[in-house]
Amino acid sequence: MSKYVCVDVGGTFTDAAVLDENGEVNVFKSPTTPHDWTEGILGALKVAAEHYNQDFEEFLKDISVENGGLFTHGSTISTNAIVEKRCGKIGVICTEGFRDVFLFREGPNKNPFDMFLDYPEPFVPRYLTLPVKERINSEGGIDTPLCEEDVIKQTLKLKEYGVEAICICFLWSTANPMHEKRAAEIVKEVWPEVTVVTSCEVNPSSREYRRWVSAAMDASLRKLISTYANNLNKRLNKEGFIGKVGMLNSAGGVMSTAEIVERPLYSVDSGPSMAPVSGRKYAISDLNEKNAVVLDMGGTTFDVSCVINGNISVSKEAIIGDEIPGISRVNVHSIGAGGGSIAWVDNGGMVRVGPRSAGSVPGPACYNRGGTLPTVTDANCVLGYLNPEFFNNGRMKLYPELAKVAIKEHVADPLGISVMEAAYSIWATVNVNMIAAIKDITIWQGIDPRSYAMISGGGACGLHAIALAEGLEMDRLLIPRTAGGLSAVGGIFSDIISEYNGSLYTLTNNFNYEGTNKLIHDLVNKAKEFFKRNNIAKEYQKIEVYMEAHYPFQVYELSVDITDFLDENYNVVEESIKKMEDAFHAEHERTFSVKDDTYIECVYWRVKAIGKHEREAVIPEQKINKGDLAYEKVKNYGTRKVYFKEFNDIKATPVFKGENLVYGDVVHGPAIIEEPTTTVVIIPGYCARITKFNNYCIEKEKYIKNSY
Repeated sequence: MSKYVCVDVGGTFTDAAVLDENGEVNVFKSPTTPHDWTEGILGALKVAAEHYNQDFEEFLKDISVENGGLFTHGSTISTNAIVEKRCGKIGVICTEGFRDVFLFREGPNKNPFDMFLDYPEPFVPRYLTLPVKERINSEGGIDTPLCEEDVIKQTLKLKEYGVEAICICFLWSTANPMHEKRAAEIVKEVWPEVTVVTSCEVNPSSREYRRWVSAAMDASLRKLISTYANNLNKRLNKEGFIGKVGMLNSAGGVMSTAEIVERPLYSVDSGPSMAPVSGRKYAISDLNEKNAVVLDMGGTTFDVSCVINGNISVSKEAIIGDEIPGISRVNVHSIGAGGGSIAWVDNGGMVRVGPRSAGSVPGPACYNRGGTLPTVTDANCVLGYLNPEFFNNGRMKLYPELAKVAIKEHVADPLGISVMEAAYSIWATVNVNMIAAIKDITIWQGIDPRSYAMISGGGACGLHAIALAEGLEMDRLLIPRTAGGLSAVGGIFSDIISEYNGSLYTLTNNFNYEGTNKLIHDLVNKAKEFFKRNNIAKEYQKIEVYMEAHYPFQVYELSVDITDFLDENYNVVEESIKKMEDAFHAEHERTFSVKDDTYIECVYWRVKAIGKHEREAVIPEQKINKGDLAYEKVKNYGTRKVYFKEFNDIKATPVFKGENLVYGDVVHGPAIIEEPTTTVVIIPGYCARITKFNNYCIEKEKYIKNSY
């Protein structure tokens, strides 16, 4: 029977989410294998096959498109390669006089209060950034013709340096790309084997730094992603999978392997971009809520994203490593606050957590794999929140004694406190870090989190979620049963998506209809070609058009969906202008709490191609279990000694097996709910209600139970 599967490769665990023929979603985990990512992927799939009592080859055939299945895959491999500076060696041919664009970036430090920030190295070293004579002006006119001899000379020099790709970056290629295209032709004539990338095609932005660095990133990832994708498909095909894996992208959708190999920049943060996809699905279905803050706390990072009025928040300001590539992608804010984040005491005697992580190798001390430094997982183990015999559905055993030794040596003894107090300090500290990260993407961007629902995911988030909601005064918290693989689940619900961008400056009080409509038509045609390449039937196609604009003299733009303001042929007409202005004013007021009545300056235009799956992933509703039946013996399978700050003591706490809880049940805190890939801690004063889609809605108690 066909199944939908998505695999997300994280820093500590590789997650596989499976939607089976009965509409049930299950999540399976296997340790990530940094030496060979494919091993971790196969490991997670084998755990899934075992759960369904299937031969591995049979399972792989069930998830093949040819048999009505679906297999998609996302990861942070590209992101890690950029951050850790493990990308391919590339060369850049640029406009003479602008060799230091990669060094100077956009000028000032965006965080002027960071006194310890070292000026970062340029993404491409200066000796690999070689100038040629050419100059196109901002109007598209040719001031200095391209010197083809310079291009030939610099290509040969880069060949001597042994680069694996060459990126062509000229100053005003967005106004007129002819020089970049001709330079690319010359490079291929001189050196046919080399990969050539032009900035005008990767990211046609008028901001030269963002355009150049995004093109350089794309070029540096070509070989890595191509090799990885091809090897992954070969291994899977050898094991029995038919066809090619669909690759998740940073726009929150799926691309074919061929598409992502041609546009590898969009593989950056492809895994985390799926969390808001599943978060939106759960928020709307279970809470009837279109505004949500989505959390994903894994083993290495804590990721935050937002769903605003049913739309996933996107941004061009997201930082990758030390750079801002300026491509439109799902706005995910990540910090080093996962289960594997290492706790330490600074010179001032304060407990700090992260950003360093123990990862999957050697892992937290309680994994007994050689790790000796205390982590958040070790703290949760000592506090009693985790079941040492049921971690990752019982596939891994935890060793609390090793966690105690690590915490005692590195935190408790230096501070002169007990191990339990030290463990709680680690737990509380990482909560403060995560609350600050949530504020960065909400309060500092015009969002009041108190009016939003919180969707909490990731294998570790259920241990901290209530404290985070309480710290932000958020009273609607949902923890899906599939929280352990929230991003992987998002891949099941995601559409086939690609985006195409263009740059054209015009004013709403003097609008360039001809130029704008020509650009939009070109982008729409690219979207239609995307649909054709991916065999998406017309009834499953959807095109959205976005305008990015600002008020006069502002520096950065806001994005507005203008699809409904265009005519049936995607033309901006006279009646469109007022609607576009009103939509921009509303978005500006939502973001900054102020608006103006003036005209706006339109700078960028973006078209989103969305292909729906013919078979939609649907989770069935459950039949209600009338009455508060959670405390029947079959529901509760024992107690465990757990530390709660509310009691300032260790309490014998009821433990519930998630599979025994059904729609209508209510679990009162303090309590622990154990799922195969996550654990939910219900602190005193809260209760968990099982929803119609089998998830956990956490609410404050109207009264507090004092004993059991």
